[in-house]
Amino acid sequence: MTTRRPFVGGNWKMNTDRAGASALARGVVDGLVGLQGVDVAVFPPFPYLLTVASILRERGSSIRLGAQDASDQPDGALTGEVSLAMLRDCGVSVVLTGHSERRHVLGEGETIVHAKTRAALAADLECVLCVGEKLDEREAGRTNHVCEEQVRLGLREVPPEHVDRLTIAYEPVWAIGTGRTASPADAQDAQRHIRGVLADLYGNDAASRIRIMYGGSVKASNARELFAQADVDGGLIGGASLKATEFVAIVKAAAGVGAKAATL
Repeated sequence: MTTRRPFVGGNWKMNTDRAGASALARGVVDGLVGLQGVDVAVFPPFPYLLTVASILRERGSSIRLGAQDASDQPDGALTGEVSLAMLRDCGVSVVLTGHSERRHVLGEGETIVHAKTRAALAADLECVLCVGEKLDEREAGRTNHVCEEQVRLGLREVPPEHVDRLTIAYEPVWAIGTGRTASPADAQDAQRHIRGVLADLYGNDAASRIRIMYGGSVKASNARELFAQADVDGGLIGGASLKATEFVAIVKAAAGVGAKAATL
């Protein structure tokens, strides 16, 4: 029987310096030695990708190196941008697209999110497409509508053969870095709806295999209850990923819950 293995990512955002990134990477690697049954990725700031890659490599870790963003263009006169080929050259295997901070703080619209998502998957990388509603949208009862629109627009023209490298991260914007967390039932309801949208786009079999993470003030204290939900396949962790012991505890919670049956 096919199962969905849990996936936990640590998004360090614009935090750490080189010494701090090194110490954090070593702490995570050492804390997860011998742990099985869960996929793990860390997403350092661009300047520290090679530093963290070196630590993962020298310690023989299976932790994946991720990038927080990427250009959809292969090269050119694009000052400040970083291409997917450059990221691959640094050892990156998974890329975030559509994170709420890029959507709502830096102003990336659906056209840009779609282009980056499509480019990352076409480049044979794994892609975590982030979706989620703002507080006013939630209060207006539009959570499912907003998430569905973001999934459909983000995956427009993405062919079925690419979606086995796709993960969706449901991140209610009102819960990111605020200390507020969607209840396990709320997370499950939104993620079940997202899986239904994926089924409409790619069929039940593909949708049942695509992992959907939850992100939004996940802590060691609430991780297991969130991850136990039928359609919550791990988490994209922000602030708590900056403390190795906390992040390791969250990963262990995901491993303890285990894989979910890929049925729809």
